[in-house]
Amino acid sequence: MISFIHMKTAKQIERHIRGAANHRRIEILLLVYKRGEMTLEEISETLDCNLKTISGHTQKLVYSGLLNKKYLGLSVLHSLSPYGIRMAEFLKTFQ
Repeated sequence: MISFIHMKTAKQIERHIRGAANHRRIEILLLVYKRGEMTLEEISETLDCNLKTISGHTQKLVYSGLLNKKYLGLSVLHSLSPYGIRMAEFLKTFQ
């Protein structure tokens, strides 16, 4: 018996691509790819960007399925999802 791997639809792929379609979100993806789990504050400080701005971008990355959130007390840790890892590796080919 042949098992079929779940193939993403064009609409699902579009969600991932739109999620990364911003220079700040690309920076976040590449940073978290390089460093691993990071809090919102760590991302904001490292990128020297307003916390509210980073929060909005991370929310879009989570919605697009590229970033995971894990609550740790009052902090929220962000890590790349499997698709986030693939996207970051793809983005690195342009550097």
